[in-house]
Amino acid sequence: MTFILIVLGSLSWIITMFKSGLMYDFGIGYWGANGHDGIWHIALINQLVKGKFVMPTFSGAVLQNYHIGFDLLLAFINKITTIPISVLYFQVLPVIFSLLMGILTYKFVISWKKSTKAALWSTFFVYFGGSFGWVITLLRSGQLGGESMFWSQQAITTLINPPFALSLIFILLGLISLLRFQKTNSIRDLLLTSILFGLLIQIKVYAGLLMLGGLFLSGIWRLRQNKDYNVLKVFFLSLLLSLVIFLPFNQSAAGMIIFKPFWLLESMMQVDDRVGWKKYGFAMVNYKLAGNWIKMLISYFIAFLIFWYGNFSTRVIAEIGIAKTLINKKVSALEIMMFSIILAGVFIPMFFVQKGTAWNTIQFFYYSLFFLSILAGVYLSELLASIKRSTRIKHIMAVGVILFTIPTTIGSLFFIYLPKIAPAKLSVGENEALNFLSNQPDGVVLTYPLNRESVEYKAARAPRPLRLYESTAYVSAYSGKVTFLEDEVNLNITGYDWPNRKETVLSFLNTLEEDKARSFLRENNISYIYWFSGQRARLGEKQLGIEKIYENNEVNIYSVNP
Repeated sequence: MTFILIVLGSLSWIITMFKSGLMYDFGIGYWGANGHDGIWHIALINQLVKGKFVMPTFSGAVLQNYHIGFDLLLAFINKITTIPISVLYFQVLPVIFSLLMGILTYKFVISWKKSTKAALWSTFFVYFGGSFGWVITLLRSGQLGGESMFWSQQAITTLINPPFALSLIFILLGLISLLRFQKTNSIRDLLLTSILFGLLIQIKVYAGLLMLGGLFLSGIWRLRQNKDYNVLKVFFLSLLLSLVIFLPFNQSAAGMIIFKPFWLLESMMQVDDRVGWKKYGFAMVNYKLAGNWIKMLISYFIAFLIFWYGNFSTRVIAEIGIAKTLINKKVSALEIMMFSIILAGVFIPMFFVQKGTAWNTIQFFYYSLFFLSILAGVYLSELLASIKRSTRIKHIMAVGVILFTIPTTIGSLFFIYLPKIAPAKLSVGENEALNFLSNQPDGVVLTYPLNRESVEYKAARAPRPLRLYESTAYVSAYSGKVTFLEDEVNLNITGYDWPNRKETVLSFLNTLEEDKARSFLRENNISYIYWFSGQRARLGEKQLGIEKIYENNEVNIYSVNP
């Protein structure tokens, strides 16, 4: 049973990645968020392989405000195996990560609870846990869907965010090591546990912050209950390592978080691709603006319940076990850690948003989902075991939980990741052009900024060319070069001043002053210009001092003369 569950769970996760990055008759296809996020990671890893800690889409800038643990791992594997980065990212690591997640979840719960049934149920929720968004989409359109209707991604798309998946693997390894350390009290286990938790902050900063907070509270609890300093030792060593590896790359990170209470709830209710109950959402805000505190508190509380139960779905069965544990005052230090992470993961995004990309703090909540999945499995197994008289009731409950949990997985797979038509593509022509560019000497590449107001952008249909899909890092990713300006989304998240740079690019394209145009290219160390057919500046090639070195029916590539 364990083997079948892990295989099925892994297969469902792998499907979200495996088809992307491969060549089809229309070009290289990308499903789901892979058309943006996967491209970004490939671009960054290309530079790390060269030993360069630079922003691949913002030439002249060092990498900042970003956790690079996953990308460093992939760069290292590429170095020692020579397996192409794209293949590692989309086809190889998803298999390894998905299998590890099931094996480690099962092993952790077995180590903790000594119960195979609890371990099986926890593994089930970790692989298949979903939201109740499918209920709303089923009523609205007759289809299963709505995975992120309440803002949060669910289990099925764990691998779409590979740093998140890797952080979960490190968390599980750390928890297993922590349980062993509490038994052995050995220096080796202390150091291993501390390293696993300490490295988290450079794999996924949200995980690092939550785990440090959880370790601290758990350590205090264990000290008060058992006069035991072991967990606090792990906390302080993990904190020290976290500071050493985090601060050099994230000195301005504090300014990225903004206090904006309940933005997540307001947008969840108002935005069409979320709950989209606009009348309710606008009423909430109006109550607040009008100072109608009673109606405001009621409306926001109801919206919070929608967020809570909509996202947690069948996993809220853990609430019964948590309440029972608290009432009986039999809370372990490990449960204190989990409870605190769950609550922090919920309430941080309730009050804080991220500068540039407000919704990004929802990633704290991903860890609430993960830990509640584990607890849901543990407490569900205990609840089923407590039903002594009727096996039939047990079976009905078990089947009911499964049937209400898996629609999110089914809907996401069949409507997003299994369809033959990819949402985004890198055409055959552009792939050939970028292969040519990748074989040229290193240098900065100037690309044409994405214009979301253009007729071409609005008319594009799936599979949309990456240049008309979103502002992505695809030229950097597939040429191996640093670009002057690409992927405005990640530049927003990491805090670079890309709007001003975009204005300089547009000014270059529109100027009729030859000296000004050449000065722009020279001062910014532009070596290559990558333009799609039909894209050009107002000045000609000779006036700009550029020479065409590649042409096909889609792309023109120019070298910039000194």
